[in-house]
Amino acid sequence: MTSTSGAPELFTQAVAALKALRPRPELQLGVVRAPQRLAPWAFAFTAEVNGPADELATGRLILLHDPEGQETWDGVLRVVTYVRAELDAELAADPLLPAVGWSWLTDALAATGAEYRALGGTVTDTSSARFGDIAGPARTDDLELRASWTPMDANLAPHGEAFFDLMASVVGLPPVGVTLFSQRNGS
Repeated sequence: MTSTSGAPELFTQAVAALKALRPRPELQLGVVRAPQRLAPWAFAFTAEVNGPADELATGRLILLHDPEGQETWDGVLRVVTYVRAELDAELAADPLLPAVGWSWLTDALAATGAEYRALGGTVTDTSSARFGDIAGPARTDDLELRASWTPMDANLAPHGEAFFDLMASVVGLPPVGVTLFSQRNGS
């Protein structure tokens, strides 16, 4: 549901906090239809960003609200995120990649001061080769991060900012205000 008309006040406040966020200029956002069967109330947006080496990352942040609460959530709100990014072959070969990918999320949550509980998720790295009629690049490498957590209240601004930071980290963007040398030279 993208409309909050008739929604519980807690959900309305949480959606307003997300809609008020202004991402860094490299990040493109769009509101999309949220999954309908996970909770009585849901809101979602997508994000897309290209990194300095032209890596592409796409993501989705979903807010779920069940006024009755759900035992596995340990609360009435749940934030769900999904991020998928192209990787260069060298990074994809790093055996520590899943742990590093998870740290991008946990570091982003800590840096923004997002308060949460019941954090869980997966990091998956995949390599694919295409053949025959769908032949393409010799090999592609991707990282997928899926996670969810329960925010402590309806102030979801820090959670949304953490999602933006996660997207930037996945494609190798520097922190806001920092310029890469290659960007200064126009290359």
